[in-house]
Amino acid sequence: MIPTRINTVVVGAGQAGLAMSAHLRDRQIDHVVLEWGSIAERWRNARWDSLVMNGPAWHDRFPARSFDSDPNGFPGKDEVTRYFEEFAKQIEAPIYCGVEITGTTALPQGGYQVETSQGHIHADHVVAATGPFQIPVIPPILPDGVVNQLHSFDYHNPAQLPDGAVMVVGAGSSGAQIADELLRSGRKVFLSIGPHDRPPRSYRGKDFVWWLGALGKWQMKTPPAGREHVTIAVSGAYGGDTVDFRKFADRGMVLLGMTEAYDSGVISIADDLAKNIAGGDANYLGLLAEADAYIDAHGLDLPPEEDAKIIGADPDCVKTPIRHINLAEQGVTTIIWATGYVQDFSWLKVDAFDANGKPAHNRGVAKVDGIYFLGLPWLSMRGSSFIWGVWEDAKYLAAQISNQP
Repeated sequence: MIPTRINTVVVGAGQAGLAMSAHLRDRQIDHVVLEWGSIAERWRNARWDSLVMNGPAWHDRFPARSFDSDPNGFPGKDEVTRYFEEFAKQIEAPIYCGVEITGTTALPQGGYQVETSQGHIHADHVVAATGPFQIPVIPPILPDGVVNQLHSFDYHNPAQLPDGAVMVVGAGSSGAQIADELLRSGRKVFLSIGPHDRPPRSYRGKDFVWWLGALGKWQMKTPPAGREHVTIAVSGAYGGDTVDFRKFADRGMVLLGMTEAYDSGVISIADDLAKNIAGGDANYLGLLAEADAYIDAHGLDLPPEEDAKIIGADPDCVKTPIRHINLAEQGVTTIIWATGYVQDFSWLKVDAFDANGKPAHNRGVAKVDGIYFLGLPWLSMRGSSFIWGVWEDAKYLAAQISNQP
């Protein structure tokens, strides 16, 4: 049975909840981890079949456990799920699965009442470790019934889709990888591209994640001004390669600007494709230049890679951008929206949010005593939503909890 009185309740048994449990255990703080689904539920059931991690196994892991596979490889979703299951056993995490949280309220005598599908718990501290991937967002552009529409959250593989062309909206890591997979499967693919960063998969013998560390970018506290909502296109799929939308077009993919509106079977496309592609190129070349400067400044013996700086010619769909897509004429039967998520803290009925409903916190410590957030993007740094980054944030929060009565 779940204890009815506990020091700390951790909500969520994904990477954030497991990291939190490990550090609470190290400090001998009594706690439980509550999960509505299974351990690593999102990795298990809310990812497409061929998904691999965007970073190599040597980097995207907890310090206390390595992956069993090639350190330079990119583990698939099933391997990642097993990794978290085995880590939970390793630390003997007190996880209760199949428990839904229905509410959390402050108690007059102090602490919080956590209401669950299996009873109430009185806790001194509550850690919201539910992560950033909670409610899929589909922009209200197309009405239902026009074509088959789904979010990337519900995409699993090309075979699940009806015959016909596919339009993918959103060209971050998810959209780019899904569009590539569909193209490889023989589908006609349209990819709607917005502003994005397009880093190199590797450069001069070092992976992109290594460069982020060397250049101090993992430790950035906030996104660069004006780049808060810019997505990133990076992939470990097919062994890992730099995402290059021009190469997608060379293989037959049709690139589009941002999706704007729909009327009578026709989707209107913004005239911003060339600008968005150029912005991605500038980000890519800028990182190469920073890497070169770092190598020179530190006297590193890394092989030159001048070919990496060559940007290919623009394909016709960039030179002469398409402004309208007649879905029927183009044979588009499915639209996949790779358009992100919003967070859901409806179960947390405390004054821990700002005027816009966003968590109000400092490094995960909420503005009200005893409430903590973990696993959110930019919680304390750029790396906060990654496996290794959430470990560092959890360590900090465990220290804060241990110092409170």
